[in-house]
Amino acid sequence: MNEVNDAYAYTPEQPGAGKDGPRKGRLIAGAVLGVLVLSGGAATTAWYLGDRSGTSAAPRVTDGRWAKGITPGWMSTHMGLEIPKTAQSPQAAYETTSRFDTGLLTFTLTRAQAEKFLAKYPPDGKWLTPSPSQPSKLPHDFAHLGLPEPETLTTGMRYGDVCPGATDTTDDPYATSDPQCVNLYAHAYTPTHTRIYIRAHYEPGISPLPEN
Repeated sequence: MNEVNDAYAYTPEQPGAGKDGPRKGRLIAGAVLGVLVLSGGAATTAWYLGDRSGTSAAPRVTDGRWAKGITPGWMSTHMGLEIPKTAQSPQAAYETTSRFDTGLLTFTLTRAQAEKFLAKYPPDGKWLTPSPSQPSKLPHDFAHLGLPEPETLTTGMRYGDVCPGATDTTDDPYATSDPQCVNLYAHAYTPTHTRIYIRAHYEPGISPLPEN
């Protein structure tokens, strides 16, 4: 504020300044004030945009809580996807926040079994492969299950949005509106095995959880 006050301060006319002296002083003061206002506005705009600029991911919600009693079977039903009986090491988790909930499901299949599973649940469009550049901020959902985030994996990775479509939800008290699309990642981490990662987002409190 000292700079702004100085810009408004009265400057007496100096001897010999001529008829344009005071006017020139006012113009200079106005220019200084304009620069200060524009600078402050730019700083405020930069602060407001922050992660909204698209150069980095939105800040993660900090009030998350991992629900208890989440099983792979419950999560697969909630997502509308069937876990193959041949799946190994299935894991699931469900995080609730004030803004949205996140459901996680992962399991391992042989390469042949994975191809059958992916053919049963094709992507909405085509399978994508990671680009060399990675986002500046990555989610850390699957770290809760002791796994790397699928977005950090590039070799042998393909992904897409999978929408199982309408299903018979008569006996499913946890069903959400159809079609419910999920993010599916398939990582061929060895020549013989593929790990499936599935993530879905839901409105907070959209359905009762097992622990309730």
